[in-house]
Amino acid sequence: MTDPTKPTKPEAELQSDVRKNPRRIAFITRRTSPHVQAQDDERVMTYPTALGRFVIALEVAALILVWWSLIANAPLEGIADPMHTPNPAKAPWYFLGLQELLHYFPPVVAGVLIPGLVVAALIVIPYFNINIEGESVWARQRGRRLAIAASVVAALSIFLLVYDVIVALVPTLVLGGLMLLSGRFSPQSPKPLQRWLASKPLSFWIMTWFLTELIVLTTIGTFFRGPGWSWIWPWES
Repeated sequence: MTDPTKPTKPEAELQSDVRKNPRRIAFITRRTSPHVQAQDDERVMTYPTALGRFVIALEVAALILVWWSLIANAPLEGIADPMHTPNPAKAPWYFLGLQELLHYFPPVVAGVLIPGLVVAALIVIPYFNINIEGESVWARQRGRRLAIAASVVAALSIFLLVYDVIVALVPTLVLGGLMLLSGRFSPQSPKPLQRWLASKPLSFWIMTWFLTELIVLTTIGTFFRGPGWSWIWPWES
């Protein structure tokens, strides 16, 4: 007969019948640790906290738009005349980037291939496990990645130069040069600008290049194109 006051030594055994032996022992390996203390994260309720902010932001945006429409007239032209086509015939501002590309590339390339590749990339890229940690593009295999990046920038620049797309070539060279130059910097650099450039991931450089090209092409198509899609300065009539 055992003494209940004395602790018994636990014994491990293999048993699959939980009705006969309901006791279980959990073995914790070195790779994991038990979650002893749980700390609740900060939470923001959707209603009314977040929803109230959305409503306030919506009302402020509506007031700004109404105020702007009262002090400035919409840039509308006269009634459309089927016998007279305006020169230049410009698309809405959000399509002027594509219209600017049509000035350089064939319609199939500028109107189908390039937009199709952009849409396909936006759909496919999120499914790839690319740089998910957000680490610097030069964090690993610096020499190999520098060679690949330089080859891509050079090929893209030659492609734009062949079609004489100078307006897209300049941002490509500037951003490509900054990306390659950041490969020489260290995330521990004493200079803030060098440290900031060296810490940026690949997604930052791709998205920055895409947005810069979009802004440049849209701006040129809006303010720098005149009759026959010729180059004019904004202050010229």
